[in-house]
Amino acid sequence: MKPKRRSAAPSSTVVADAEKALREENDRLRAEVAYLKKLQALIRSKRSAAPTKRD
Repeated sequence: MKPKRRSAAPSSTVVADAEKALREENDRLRAEVAYLKKLQALIRSKRSAAPTKRD
């Protein structure tokens, strides 16, 4: 007895769900990159600022 073969193309709902998940992950990663860039700029500006003498 031969095993049943799956259809070659996945159903449209599976593709849509996978695409939605990838888009959400992409949006999250873009937000993370933007946050990290701002954080790096803040750290860079604090390091390059001339230290002030406190008495």
